[in-house]
Amino acid sequence: MPHTRDSKLIVIDRDGTLNPDPEDYLRSPDDWQPLPGALEAVARLNQAGWRVVVATNQSGLGRGLFDIATLNDIHARMHKALAQAGGRVEAVFFCPHAPEDGCDCRKPAPGLFLQISQRFGVPAAQMVAVGDSVRDAQAALAAGCEAHLVLSGQSAAHRDGTLPPGLPAGVNVHPDLSAFADAIVARAKAIAPDKTGHP
Repeated sequence: MPHTRDSKLIVIDRDGTLNPDPEDYLRSPDDWQPLPGALEAVARLNQAGWRVVVATNQSGLGRGLFDIATLNDIHARMHKALAQAGGRVEAVFFCPHAPEDGCDCRKPAPGLFLQISQRFGVPAAQMVAVGDSVRDAQAALAAGCEAHLVLSGQSAAHRDGTLPPGLPAGVNVHPDLSAFADAIVARAKAIAPDKTGHP
């Protein structure tokens, strides 16, 4: 199904995609730092007409390691850094549950993507999703989204040309979020007609 301007929606993972994958958890705003080129990648997507939404597992909430106010403060820092780079994230959707809670929103379950689809009125089949782990791709595909993997964060060890075990077929792979953004923007230009009306 073709993308219309109103349905240009990209869902990105947070830890390992936008910022380094923490060894433990991000527990304060001071812990949040962007990966090189990530903020500029979001800005390029925005400039090409894409709305960007974050979908992230945050089981530290369910485990009591930090509270919702702290998570909001972390995301406020993220939004500020994005704005300084000329980028914007429309919303942050997060799963607060621990793995044993058995929810339908913790990736690889598709719940976050289905929530985003409903909130923004964009069919999941028209959404593009990107993350650094197999479970990000599994969740996106389970929801019906177009799935992309970046070789940062949890998948950084696979920059040698190997693929992460269990990666579903049909997932597009990129070195990092910057390369993903370049590919998405270039693809859109390739299928857009020029000013003469020729494709």
